[in-house]
Amino acid sequence: MEQETLQQLFVDQIKDLYDAEKQIVKALPKMAKAASSEELSEALRHHLDETQNHVSRLEEVFKMMGVPAKGKSCKGMKGLLEEGSEALKEEEDETLSDLAIIAAAQKVEHYEISAYGTAKTIAEQLGNNEAMELLQQTEDEEAAADSKLTEIATSLYQVTEEEEDEEMDEEEEEVARPMRATASARRSSSSRQAPAKKTSRAGR
Repeated sequence: MEQETLQQLFVDQIKDLYDAEKQIVKALPKMAKAASSEELSEALRHHLDETQNHVSRLEEVFKMMGVPAKGKSCKGMKGLLEEGSEALKEEEDETLSDLAIIAAAQKVEHYEISAYGTAKTIAEQLGNNEAMELLQQTEDEEAAADSKLTEIATSLYQVTEEEEDEEMDEEEEEVARPMRATASARRSSSSRQAPAKKTSRAGR
């Protein structure tokens, strides 16, 4: 493959990532605001700061390649963000809503991890070690963000299980309560109906 052709492919990948990151910068504040879990909201706000740094790193890569920092419409990211927005509107329960946010965010992270991995490999083939290191930094941060989301989701699943157990206990109690009342009433009725025992008189 000609070096020039590979360079163009690399630039196309960077443009795609640049637009994707710009879309994420706009989406993350809305996701953080919608989150009920403070831990989730904080994680999303933290990743917003990281994402802004990712944009700056890509701009450095553009300079290295001698091309203007300009993105091309990333339809893949647009679709993922729209899908996440729709899923969020469907959930009314706070915990389930947070889990929907995490699911949407992790799809975004996985897209980025894959895209940055591809761009990093092309940079390596081009012998552009500086660009490769910048892309590796971002890929590592995306992977760390994904792990953090998994950690938060795990804690939310435990909350959901506890809530379900409590609901089951309440339902079982509601079923058992009238049964206990009926049994108690039967015992009381039986006690009233039982004949009194005759007592024997001494000396007869």
